[in-house]
Amino acid sequence: MTDATESGASQGLGAYLARHMREYGLLFALIAIMAFFEVVTDGTLMRPVNITNLLLQNSYIIIMALGMLIVIVGGNIDLSVGSVMGFVGALAAVMIVEWDWPMEVAVLACLVTGAAIGAAQGYWVAYWSIPSFIVTLAGMLVFRGLSLWLLEGQSVGPFPREFQALSTGFIPDLAGKDGAPWLAEMLGERRVNATAMAAGAIAAGLVVWSGLKKRAADRAYGITGEPAAFFWVRTAIVAGAILFLMFKLATFRGIPNVMVTMAVLGAIYVFVTERTVTGRRIYALGGNEKAAKLSGVRTERLKFLTFVNMGLLAAIAGLIYAARLNTATPKAGFALELDVIAAVFIGGASMSGGVGKVVGAVVGAFIMGVLNNGMSIMGIGIDYQQIIKGLVLLAAVIFDVYNKQKQG
Repeated sequence: MTDATESGASQGLGAYLARHMREYGLLFALIAIMAFFEVVTDGTLMRPVNITNLLLQNSYIIIMALGMLIVIVGGNIDLSVGSVMGFVGALAAVMIVEWDWPMEVAVLACLVTGAAIGAAQGYWVAYWSIPSFIVTLAGMLVFRGLSLWLLEGQSVGPFPREFQALSTGFIPDLAGKDGAPWLAEMLGERRVNATAMAAGAIAAGLVVWSGLKKRAADRAYGITGEPAAFFWVRTAIVAGAILFLMFKLATFRGIPNVMVTMAVLGAIYVFVTERTVTGRRIYALGGNEKAAKLSGVRTERLKFLTFVNMGLLAAIAGLIYAARLNTATPKAGFALELDVIAAVFIGGASMSGGVGKVVGAVVGAFIMGVLNNGMSIMGIGIDYQQIIKGLVLLAAVIFDVYNKQKQG
Protein backbone atom coordinates (compact mmCIF):
# COMPACT_ATOMS: atom_id res chain seq x y z
CA MET A 1 0.00 0.00 0.00
CA THR A 2 1.43 3.39 -0.94
CA ASP A 3 1.89 6.31 1.39
CA ALA A 4 -0.89 8.25 -0.32
CA THR A 5 -3.24 5.27 -0.08
CA GLU A 6 -2.54 4.81 3.60
CA SER A 7 -3.26 8.46 4.28
CA GLY A 8 -6.36 8.47 2.16
CA ALA A 9 -7.69 5.35 3.85
CA SER A 10 -7.27 6.72 7.31
CA GLN A 11 -8.36 10.30 6.86
CA GLY A 12 -9.43 12.79 4.27
CA LEU A 13 -7.55 15.94 3.47
CA GLY A 14 -10.43 18.08 4.76
CA ALA A 15 -10.54 16.28 8.11
CA TYR A 16 -6.78 16.63 8.52
CA LEU A 17 -6.84 20.35 7.75
CA ALA A 18 -9.74 20.86 10.18
CA ARG A 19 -7.66 19.35 12.99
CA HIS A 20 -4.59 21.41 12.10
CA MET A 21 -6.33 24.61 11.08
CA ARG A 22 -4.31 26.85 13.41
CA GLU A 23 -0.94 25.38 12.50
CA TYR A 24 -1.27 25.60 8.71
CA GLY A 25 -3.65 28.53 8.66
CA LEU A 26 -0.91 30.63 10.26
CA LEU A 27 1.57 29.81 7.50
CA PHE A 28 -0.94 30.56 4.76
CA ALA A 29 -1.95 33.78 6.55
CA LEU A 30 1.68 34.97 6.46
CA ILE A 31 1.92 34.16 2.75
CA ALA A 32 -1.38 35.96 2.06
CA ILE A 33 -0.32 39.05 4.05
CA MET A 34 3.01 39.23 2.25
CA ALA A 35 1.33 38.82 -1.13
CA PHE A 36 -1.16 41.57 -0.29
CA PHE A 37 1.52 44.07 0.73
CA GLU A 38 3.69 43.10 -2.24
CA VAL A 39 0.83 44.12 -4.55
CA VAL A 40 -0.28 47.30 -2.76
CA THR A 41 3.32 48.55 -2.32
CA ASP A 42 4.12 47.97 -6.01
CA GLY A 43 6.77 45.37 -5.24
CA THR A 44 8.58 47.35 -2.53
CA LEU A 45 7.97 44.77 0.22
CA MET A 46 9.97 42.01 -1.50
CA ARG A 47 12.90 44.10 -2.64
CA PRO A 48 16.21 42.72 -1.30
CA VAL A 49 16.99 45.84 0.73
CA ASN A 50 13.55 45.79 2.37
CA ILE A 51 13.73 42.08 3.16
CA THR A 52 17.08 42.68 4.83
CA ASN A 53 15.61 45.58 6.80
CA LEU A 54 12.64 43.39 7.76
CA LEU A 55 15.01 40.82 9.26
CA LEU A 56 17.03 43.46 11.10
CA GLN A 57 13.93 45.23 12.42
CA ASN A 58 12.35 42.07 13.80
CA SER A 59 15.40 40.13 14.96
CA TYR A 60 15.09 41.19 18.60
CA ILE A 61 11.33 40.54 18.58
CA ILE A 62 11.87 37.00 17.30
CA ILE A 63 14.66 36.31 19.80
CA MET A 64 12.51 37.45 22.74
CA ALA A 65 9.50 35.58 21.35
CA LEU A 66 11.44 32.32 21.76
CA GLY A 67 11.84 32.98 25.46
CA MET A 68 8.32 34.34 25.87
CA LEU A 69 6.95 31.16 24.30
CA ILE A 70 8.67 29.07 26.98
CA VAL A 71 7.32 31.33 29.73
CA ILE A 72 3.76 31.29 28.36
CA VAL A 73 3.79 27.53 27.67
CA GLY A 74 4.82 27.13 31.31
CA GLY A 75 1.69 29.01 32.36
CA ASN A 76 3.16 32.45 33.11
CA ILE A 77 3.87 35.77 31.37
CA ASP A 78 6.68 38.32 31.41
CA LEU A 79 5.77 41.99 30.96
CA SER A 80 9.27 43.27 31.69
CA VAL A 81 11.13 42.07 28.58
CA GLY A 82 11.04 45.42 26.77
CA SER A 83 12.39 47.27 29.80
CA VAL A 84 15.03 44.60 30.47
CA MET A 85 16.10 44.80 26.83
CA GLY A 86 16.45 48.59 27.07
CA PHE A 87 18.32 48.38 30.39
CA VAL A 88 20.84 45.86 29.05
CA GLY A 89 21.43 48.03 25.97
CA ALA A 90 22.01 51.02 28.26
CA LEU A 91 24.39 48.99 30.41
CA ALA A 92 26.34 47.94 27.31
CA ALA A 93 26.61 51.56 26.19
CA VAL A 94 27.91 52.75 29.55
CA MET A 95 30.43 49.91 29.79
CA ILE A 96 31.76 50.18 26.22
CA VAL A 97 31.46 53.90 25.44
CA GLU A 98 31.93 55.57 28.82
CA TRP A 99 33.97 53.05 30.82
CA ASP A 100 35.95 51.80 27.79
CA TRP A 101 35.53 48.14 28.69
CA PRO A 102 36.61 45.52 26.11
CA MET A 103 33.61 44.53 23.99
CA GLU A 104 33.86 40.83 24.87
CA VAL A 105 33.87 41.54 28.63
CA ALA A 106 30.97 43.99 28.35
CA VAL A 107 28.87 41.57 26.28
CA LEU A 108 29.49 38.74 28.76
CA ALA A 109 28.60 41.04 31.69
CA CYS A 110 25.36 42.06 29.95
CA LEU A 111 24.37 38.44 29.34
CA VAL A 112 25.03 37.55 32.98
CA THR A 113 23.02 40.60 34.05
CA GLY A 114 20.08 39.55 31.89
CA ALA A 115 20.11 36.03 33.33
CA ALA A 116 20.37 37.46 36.88
CA ILE A 117 17.36 39.72 36.25
CA GLY A 118 15.38 36.71 35.03
CA ALA A 119 16.48 34.75 38.10
CA ALA A 120 15.42 37.55 40.45
CA GLN A 121 11.95 37.71 38.94
CA GLY A 122 11.64 33.95 38.59
CA TYR A 123 12.51 33.48 42.25
CA TRP A 124 9.43 35.39 43.43
CA VAL A 125 7.18 33.68 40.90
CA ALA A 126 8.45 30.14 41.44
CA TYR A 127 9.22 30.00 45.16
CA TRP A 128 6.86 32.59 46.60
CA SER A 129 3.94 31.93 44.24
CA ILE A 130 3.51 35.63 43.46
CA PRO A 131 1.64 35.96 40.13
CA SER A 132 4.05 36.53 37.25
CA PHE A 133 1.88 39.37 35.98
CA ILE A 134 2.54 41.37 39.18
CA VAL A 135 6.23 40.52 39.49
CA THR A 136 7.07 41.37 35.89
CA LEU A 137 4.85 44.46 35.86
CA ALA A 138 6.95 45.70 38.77
CA GLY A 139 10.08 44.68 36.85
CA MET A 140 8.91 46.65 33.82
CA LEU A 141 8.69 49.82 35.93
CA VAL A 142 11.92 49.16 37.83
CA PHE A 143 14.12 48.56 34.80
CA ARG A 144 12.57 51.41 32.86
CA GLY A 145 13.54 53.65 35.74
CA LEU A 146 17.03 52.12 35.98
CA SER A 147 17.60 52.79 32.26
CA LEU A 148 16.75 56.46 32.78
CA TRP A 149 19.04 56.60 35.81
CA LEU A 150 21.93 54.81 34.12
CA LEU A 151 21.84 56.99 31.01
CA GLU A 152 20.98 60.12 33.01
CA GLY A 153 18.12 60.78 30.59
CA GLN A 154 20.45 61.08 27.57
CA SER A 155 21.47 58.89 24.63
CA VAL A 156 24.91 57.26 24.81
CA GLY A 157 26.88 56.26 21.70
CA PRO A 158 28.18 55.60 19.13
CA PHE A 159 29.48 52.04 19.53
CA PRO A 160 32.65 50.61 18.00
CA ARG A 161 32.28 48.92 14.61
CA GLU A 162 32.89 45.51 16.16
CA PHE A 163 29.86 45.92 18.40
CA GLN A 164 27.69 47.29 15.58
CA ALA A 165 28.45 44.13 13.61
CA LEU A 166 26.27 42.16 16.05
CA SER A 167 23.27 43.58 14.20
CA THR A 168 24.38 45.36 11.03
CA GLY A 169 27.18 42.99 9.99
CA PHE A 170 26.95 40.39 7.22
CA ILE A 171 28.52 36.97 6.70
CA PRO A 172 31.46 37.31 4.24
CA ASP A 173 31.00 35.64 0.87
CA LEU A 174 33.34 32.65 0.66
CA ALA A 175 33.51 33.18 -3.10
CA GLY A 176 35.14 36.57 -2.59
CA LYS A 177 33.96 40.17 -2.79
CA ASP A 178 32.79 39.72 -6.39
CA GLY A 179 30.67 36.69 -5.56
CA ALA A 180 30.31 33.95 -8.16
CA PRO A 181 30.16 35.53 -11.67
CA TRP A 182 28.90 32.33 -13.28
CA LEU A 183 26.05 32.14 -10.77
CA ALA A 184 25.16 35.80 -11.33
CA GLU A 185 25.12 35.25 -15.09
CA MET A 186 22.95 32.17 -14.76
CA LEU A 187 20.43 33.99 -12.52
CA GLY A 188 20.47 37.18 -14.55
CA GLU A 189 21.81 39.39 -11.74
CA ARG A 190 24.77 41.76 -11.53
CA ARG A 191 26.15 40.03 -8.44
CA VAL A 192 25.07 37.05 -6.39
CA ASN A 193 26.38 36.10 -2.95
CA ALA A 194 27.37 32.46 -3.38
CA THR A 195 27.43 31.79 0.37
CA ALA A 196 23.81 32.90 0.76
CA MET A 197 22.68 30.74 -2.16
CA ALA A 198 24.56 27.72 -0.81
CA ALA A 199 23.07 28.24 2.66
CA GLY A 200 19.59 28.48 1.11
CA ALA A 201 20.07 25.23 -0.83
CA ILE A 202 21.29 23.44 2.30
CA ALA A 203 18.41 24.78 4.41
CA ALA A 204 15.83 23.77 1.79
CA GLY A 205 17.39 20.32 1.57
CA LEU A 206 17.24 19.95 5.35
CA VAL A 207 13.54 20.84 5.32
CA VAL A 208 12.82 18.06 2.82
CA TRP A 209 15.09 15.56 4.60
CA SER A 210 13.67 16.22 8.06
CA GLY A 211 10.11 15.98 6.74
CA LEU A 212 10.77 12.63 5.08
CA LYS A 213 12.56 11.37 8.19
CA LYS A 214 9.62 12.31 10.39
CA ARG A 215 7.16 10.58 8.04
CA ALA A 216 9.29 7.44 8.08
CA ALA A 217 9.41 7.50 11.89
CA ASP A 218 5.63 8.00 12.08
CA ARG A 219 5.03 5.00 9.81
CA ALA A 220 7.42 2.87 11.87
CA TYR A 221 5.41 3.64 15.03
CA GLY A 222 2.04 3.32 13.29
CA ILE A 223 1.26 7.03 13.60
CA THR A 224 -1.02 8.52 10.97
CA GLY A 225 0.69 11.53 9.44
CA GLU A 226 -0.51 14.23 7.10
CA PRO A 227 -1.78 13.20 3.64
CA ALA A 228 1.08 12.65 1.20
CA ALA A 229 -0.13 15.20 -1.33
CA PHE A 230 -0.45 17.88 1.34
CA PHE A 231 2.98 17.00 2.74
CA TRP A 232 4.65 17.53 -0.61
CA VAL A 233 2.76 20.77 -1.29
CA ARG A 234 3.62 22.18 2.14
CA THR A 235 7.24 21.07 1.89
CA ALA A 236 7.57 22.58 -1.58
CA ILE A 237 6.13 25.90 -0.34
CA VAL A 238 8.48 26.07 2.65
CA ALA A 239 11.57 25.01 0.68
CA GLY A 240 10.65 27.38 -2.14
CA ALA A 241 10.17 30.26 0.32
CA ILE A 242 13.62 29.60 1.82
CA LEU A 243 15.26 29.57 -1.62
CA PHE A 244 13.41 32.75 -2.63
CA LEU A 245 14.40 34.53 0.58
CA MET A 246 18.05 33.55 0.26
CA PHE A 247 18.08 34.57 -3.41
CA LYS A 248 16.82 38.02 -2.45
CA LEU A 249 19.47 38.33 0.26
CA ALA A 250 22.14 37.04 -2.12
CA THR A 251 21.44 39.85 -4.58
CA PHE A 252 21.95 42.49 -1.86
CA ARG A 253 24.60 42.05 0.84
CA GLY A 254 24.18 38.40 1.76
CA ILE A 255 23.26 36.85 5.09
CA PRO A 256 22.96 39.27 8.06
CA ASN A 257 24.72 38.21 11.26
CA VAL A 258 21.45 38.43 13.16
CA MET A 259 19.87 35.92 10.80
CA VAL A 260 22.51 33.37 11.82
CA THR A 261 21.82 34.19 15.48
CA MET A 262 18.07 33.70 14.97
CA ALA A 263 18.57 30.45 13.05
CA VAL A 264 20.86 28.96 15.70
CA LEU A 265 18.59 29.98 18.58
CA GLY A 266 15.52 28.76 16.71
CA ALA A 267 17.09 25.35 16.07
CA ILE A 268 18.13 25.06 19.73
CA TYR A 269 14.65 25.87 21.02
CA VAL A 270 12.93 23.57 18.53
CA PHE A 271 15.19 20.77 19.76
CA VAL A 272 14.63 21.60 23.44
CA THR A 273 10.84 21.88 23.19
CA GLU A 274 10.29 18.87 20.93
CA ARG A 275 13.11 16.44 21.70
CA THR A 276 14.06 16.77 25.36
CA VAL A 277 12.60 15.74 28.68
CA THR A 278 12.89 19.31 29.93
CA GLY A 279 10.80 20.54 27.02
CA ARG A 280 8.05 18.00 27.69
CA ARG A 281 8.06 18.94 31.37
CA ILE A 282 7.57 22.62 30.53
CA TYR A 283 4.46 21.71 28.52
CA ALA A 284 3.27 19.53 31.41
CA LEU A 285 3.88 22.42 33.82
CA GLY A 286 1.65 24.73 31.79
CA GLY A 287 -0.95 22.08 31.10
CA ASN A 288 -1.53 21.07 34.72
CA GLU A 289 0.99 22.17 37.32
CA LYS A 290 -0.44 20.04 40.13
CA ALA A 291 -0.43 16.88 38.01
CA ALA A 292 3.12 17.63 36.86
CA LYS A 293 4.27 18.03 40.46
CA LEU A 294 2.60 14.78 41.49
CA SER A 295 4.42 13.10 38.58
CA GLY A 296 7.77 14.04 40.05
CA VAL A 297 8.48 17.23 38.09
CA ARG A 298 10.28 19.88 40.14
CA THR A 299 7.87 22.58 39.05
CA GLU A 300 9.39 25.40 41.12
CA ARG A 301 12.85 24.94 39.63
CA LEU A 302 11.46 24.56 36.12
CA LYS A 303 9.39 27.72 36.46
CA PHE A 304 12.45 29.55 37.81
CA LEU A 305 14.56 28.43 34.82
CA THR A 306 11.99 29.65 32.29
CA PHE A 307 12.45 33.18 33.66
CA VAL A 308 16.25 32.89 33.71
CA ASN A 309 16.07 31.86 30.06
CA MET A 310 13.78 34.80 29.28
CA GLY A 311 16.18 37.24 30.94
CA LEU A 312 19.11 35.86 28.96
CA LEU A 313 17.28 36.20 25.64
CA ALA A 314 16.11 39.72 26.54
CA ALA A 315 19.78 40.58 27.13
CA ILE A 316 20.78 39.20 23.72
CA ALA A 317 17.95 41.20 22.14
CA GLY A 318 19.08 44.31 24.02
CA LEU A 319 22.61 44.01 22.65
CA ILE A 320 21.34 43.54 19.10
CA TYR A 321 18.90 46.44 19.41
CA ALA A 322 21.59 48.80 20.71
CA ALA A 323 24.02 47.67 18.01
CA ARG A 324 21.43 48.33 15.30
CA LEU A 325 20.63 51.84 16.56
CA ASN A 326 24.35 52.48 17.28
CA THR A 327 23.25 54.18 20.48
CA ALA A 328 21.43 53.49 23.73
CA THR A 329 18.41 55.64 24.50
CA PRO A 330 16.22 55.89 27.64
CA LYS A 331 13.17 54.93 25.57
CA ALA A 332 14.71 51.82 24.01
CA GLY A 333 12.40 48.81 24.22
CA PHE A 334 9.37 50.88 25.19
CA ALA A 335 6.18 48.78 24.69
CA LEU A 336 8.11 46.09 22.76
CA GLU A 337 6.84 43.50 25.26
CA LEU A 338 3.42 43.93 23.64
CA ASP A 339 4.76 42.98 20.20
CA VAL A 340 6.58 39.99 21.70
CA ILE A 341 3.53 38.71 23.57
CA ALA A 342 1.30 39.33 20.55
CA ALA A 343 3.68 37.36 18.32
CA VAL A 344 3.52 34.35 20.64
CA PHE A 345 -0.28 34.38 20.91
CA ILE A 346 -0.75 34.95 17.18
CA GLY A 347 1.63 32.04 16.68
CA GLY A 348 -0.77 29.65 18.39
CA ALA A 349 0.22 29.68 22.07
CA SER A 350 -2.63 29.24 24.53
CA MET A 351 -3.36 31.78 27.26
CA SER A 352 -3.84 28.93 29.72
CA GLY A 353 -0.39 27.44 29.01
CA GLY A 354 0.75 24.05 27.79
CA VAL A 355 0.24 24.82 24.08
CA GLY A 356 2.51 26.50 21.55
CA LYS A 357 5.38 25.85 19.14
CA VAL A 358 8.61 27.62 18.32
CA VAL A 359 7.79 27.74 14.61
CA GLY A 360 4.42 29.29 15.41
CA ALA A 361 6.03 32.00 17.55
CA VAL A 362 8.51 32.83 14.77
CA VAL A 363 5.76 32.97 12.14
CA GLY A 364 3.66 35.12 14.49
CA ALA A 365 6.60 37.52 14.90
CA PHE A 366 7.00 37.73 11.14
CA ILE A 367 3.28 38.44 10.73
CA MET A 368 3.60 41.35 13.14
CA GLY A 369 6.78 42.48 11.40
CA VAL A 370 5.29 42.35 7.91
CA LEU A 371 2.22 44.24 9.12
CA ASN A 372 4.43 46.97 10.62
CA ASN A 373 6.67 47.15 7.58
CA GLY A 374 3.92 47.00 4.97
CA MET A 375 1.75 49.60 6.66
CA SER A 376 4.74 51.92 7.07
CA ILE A 377 5.56 51.64 3.36
CA MET A 378 1.95 52.46 2.56
CA GLY A 379 2.15 55.55 4.76
CA ILE A 380 -0.49 54.37 7.23
CA GLY A 381 -0.30 56.38 10.46
CA ILE A 382 0.91 54.85 13.72
CA ASP A 383 -2.58 55.26 15.19
CA TYR A 384 -4.17 53.03 12.56
CA GLN A 385 -1.24 50.61 12.76
CA GLN A 386 -1.87 50.07 16.46
CA ILE A 387 -5.60 49.55 15.85
CA ILE A 388 -4.97 46.96 13.13
CA LYS A 389 -2.38 45.06 15.18
CA GLY A 390 -4.73 45.01 18.16
CA LEU A 391 -7.53 43.58 16.03
CA VAL A 392 -5.20 40.92 14.60
CA LEU A 393 -4.21 39.86 18.13
CA LEU A 394 -7.83 39.77 19.25
CA ALA A 395 -8.80 37.69 16.22
CA ALA A 396 -6.00 35.20 16.99
CA VAL A 397 -7.14 34.76 20.61
CA ILE A 398 -10.81 34.45 19.59
CA PHE A 399 -9.83 31.80 17.04
CA ASP A 400 -7.91 29.89 19.73
CA VAL A 401 -10.88 29.97 22.13
CA TYR A 402 -13.28 28.95 19.35
CA ASN A 403 -11.13 25.94 18.43
CA LYS A 404 -10.97 24.82 22.07
CA GLN A 405 -14.73 25.05 22.48
CA LYS A 406 -15.27 23.19 19.22
CA GLN A 407 -12.90 20.40 20.20
CA GLY A 408 -14.36 20.25 23.69
